[in-house]
Amino acid sequence: MEATVVRYEAKPDRADENQQLIEAVFAELEQRDARGFTYQVFRLEDGVSFVHVVIEHDVPDADSLQDVPAFQAFVQDIADRCDVPPLAMGATVVGRHLGG
Repeated sequence: MEATVVRYEAKPDRADENQQLIEAVFAELEQRDARGFTYQVFRLEDGVSFVHVVIEHDVPDADSLQDVPAFQAFVQDIADRCDVPPLAMGATVVGRHLGG
C-alpha cells in the first residue's frame, strides 16, 4: 500500500471555503462509489491547518482521486487559499485498526 500525507495551512479567512471544497470532494466520492483508496482529511484544532491522508490499495480497476472533478476544483487554486503551501510526503503504513 502506498500512502501520501499532505499538510498545509489555509489563510484564516479562507479556511471555511477550503473545508467546503473538501466536503464537495467527499460528496462526489460517495456519489461515484469510488474504490481502490482510502482518503481522510483532518482540520486541526487551530482551525487553519489541514492534513490529507491518501492510502492507495492494490485492487484491480482502482479509481484515482486525481480524476474526480471536485478534487480537481479543490486543488486548482489551493496556493491562493494557503498561508503555508501544501507539502506532500510519501508515508509507510505501520499499522491500521478499523474499530466498529
